[in-house]
Amino acid sequence: MIRRLFKDFQGDVLAIPGRLIALIFFLLLFFVPLITQQPYILRIFIFANIFVIFAVSWDFLSGYTGQMNFGHALFFGVAAYTAALLNLHLGLPPWATIPLGALAAMIAGLVVCIPALRLRGPYLSLVTLAFPLILIGIIFAFRDFTGGELGVSGIARISDSRTVDYYISMLIMLISVFVMWKLTDARSSIVRTGIILHAIREDEITARASGINTVRYKMLAFAVSGFFAGVAGGFHAHFMKIAGPSNLELFLSFQVIIWTVFGGIGSIYGPVVGVYILHPVMELLRVIPEVRILIFAAIVVLLLLFMPEGIAVWVRSKIERTCPRCKLANMALRRTCRACGTSLY
Repeated sequence: MIRRLFKDFQGDVLAIPGRLIALIFFLLLFFVPLITQQPYILRIFIFANIFVIFAVSWDFLSGYTGQMNFGHALFFGVAAYTAALLNLHLGLPPWATIPLGALAAMIAGLVVCIPALRLRGPYLSLVTLAFPLILIGIIFAFRDFTGGELGVSGIARISDSRTVDYYISMLIMLISVFVMWKLTDARSSIVRTGIILHAIREDEITARASGINTVRYKMLAFAVSGFFAGVAGGFHAHFMKIAGPSNLELFLSFQVIIWTVFGGIGSIYGPVVGVYILHPVMELLRVIPEVRILIFAAIVVLLLLFMPEGIAVWVRSKIERTCPRCKLANMALRRTCRACGTSLY
């Protein structure tokens, strides 16, 4: 059993440059607190871990099933408010409020899915864009319970140590990304949802004609995406000790799209790369707040002009080569496929 797992690890990870780089990067993340204990640096990485979950959950829904969601902050905000209110009024600890907040976000995903079953393209995008605005209106209408513009503050922290917060956020991020990656992996022999989600994205009518219950899988996509966006929202609320209307603002919904498109939409690893590059860059640009947004926009536009598929996808295309016969990924330096021996040139 162990020998087989090691053999699969060699073939699925060590032999593929992109996955090997990802493995090394995630291993290096474990050593960040050993290199520096500065609270500000750890704070940047904790936020990056939270936003990676959030961005990958958007990519799971929009990148893999084609359900373009312009209001993804809805799930983030629902979970943040749910976790905050449960902690403040019922005294539940973070380890209970974060999963419950994620469940509330999953239910919100199913609610949003109702119009999504009948709408496509820009019509779906506009409908999803309206949901966070509706929730903000409800929050302002019941300000005695939700705190209105000030939000809900004074909730419990995850822990009393910034280092512990970092490791918890990283562990949650790794588990979340791995689960969503397996659910979207078209080659997975364990979970077969990946190839079905790909089929719905490419041609939903053909997928339905082939006997696929597209309604069920679209509901699954909204539920899973909402759940993991909720995990990010609940953790963010407890880390910041506050949940407010900023968790639902349109800028957050558009920011997650920028992260994903920058890294590479429809790839899972693209949002990870996008967040880990753009979020620290935005923090570094705080020293020049007057032109911070301008420089950020220029970086995104220039990169997408030369790498329209996203930086992670572009780099992967340079270090990997796909076999035209068996579709297996190989190192770019190889001349023949490592599995079937087909020429790669």
